[in-house]
Amino acid sequence: MSELREIIDKYWDKVREHRFWLHQHPEPSGQEKETSAYVAQVLRDMGLEPVEHVGGYGVTAVIQGAGPGRCVGLRADMDALQLTENTGLACTSLNPGMAHSCGHDTHTAMLLGAAYVLNELRDTFQGCVKLIFQPSEENAADSGAKKMIADGALENPKVDAMFGQHVWPAYPVGKVGVRSGPMMAASDRFFITIRGKSSHGGSSPEEGIDAIMISAYVVAALQSIVARNVSPLKSTVISIGIIRGGTRYNVVADEVVLEGTCRNLDLAVRDTMPGRIENIIKGVTEGMGGTYEFRYVPGYSPTTNDPEKFEIVRSAIVETLGEEGLVIPEHSSLGGEDFSFYCKEVPSAFFWLGCQDPSKPSFPIHHGSFAPAEEALPIGMEIMVSSALKFLAGQG
Repeated sequence: MSELREIIDKYWDKVREHRFWLHQHPEPSGQEKETSAYVAQVLRDMGLEPVEHVGGYGVTAVIQGAGPGRCVGLRADMDALQLTENTGLACTSLNPGMAHSCGHDTHTAMLLGAAYVLNELRDTFQGCVKLIFQPSEENAADSGAKKMIADGALENPKVDAMFGQHVWPAYPVGKVGVRSGPMMAASDRFFITIRGKSSHGGSSPEEGIDAIMISAYVVAALQSIVARNVSPLKSTVISIGIIRGGTRYNVVADEVVLEGTCRNLDLAVRDTMPGRIENIIKGVTEGMGGTYEFRYVPGYSPTTNDPEKFEIVRSAIVETLGEEGLVIPEHSSLGGEDFSFYCKEVPSAFFWLGCQDPSKPSFPIHHGSFAPAEEALPIGMEIMVSSALKFLAGQG
């Protein structure tokens, strides 16, 4: 492990440089053109042969070891968020209204760092490492993981196992979380349009059918699904994030559009959600004289860690940080993650990399002030490299 850390230290300045550039140049899901080109060039500079435009702006590259063996995949996501950054970092976003407020710049930088290390160690292991730089993780309706898989990212050579990570501000630097089984939730979206009838809101409201009032009852009634139709032992969340309706303060609205998300960990419960949600909408809307349209879009599946791959990551964490650095979360997160699609294809493990500097204010992921501590990056690199080497050596 000391040799591994020496190699990581050797490339640390390059990793910091890459992270700086990536953070300054955030791009939205599906539009990672400059990011993709930058990553491909760094890989070429290492002597690798990147394959570009895999499932959109995805990039893959293979590090071949000393002989035949298994193939392990390592994944990083590259897209950013449509947010205004407020971190005060020297590498603050140069693209107005775009920010790496989910930490994908650090994921990409860490995988480039792992590539440096594994490329230097290629004569010491059998098999190969497949690097997967993925676009469009933030777009559940157009998942970059699904598109890369469909475009053959897990083939030629065939990937036998996958590892991935996410910076996690709930943990300080030096703590890393991983658990066997579900790590993160299924993440679905739904769209509702409620239609009523317009009228004057002051002089003749009785002549209208108030789409805003109907939508208010729908929003409240949807929570009865969580409270009364799902076991309290099986986590489910239904949230409405967007409501748009009305044209004037004194006019009864004839249309309201709502958008929301549904999260859960149990696939059997997930399968019941579209029907239960629509039953509520139908009952409330028709009972109040309106009509509706409803569309439910399945997104990410639960991100579920394979027990044997979990043991590999657990061992890598302990070797990197000691037992005190390992966190086995009691509960899964209801956040969504499209690494789940790799989990469905090959045995995989995903871990949460503590990134909070306790001496600084803490901000959650997807906040304009979120800024992972730089000290977390060498830790994430070491765990990824160690996990890959353990798998190639025959563990798990």
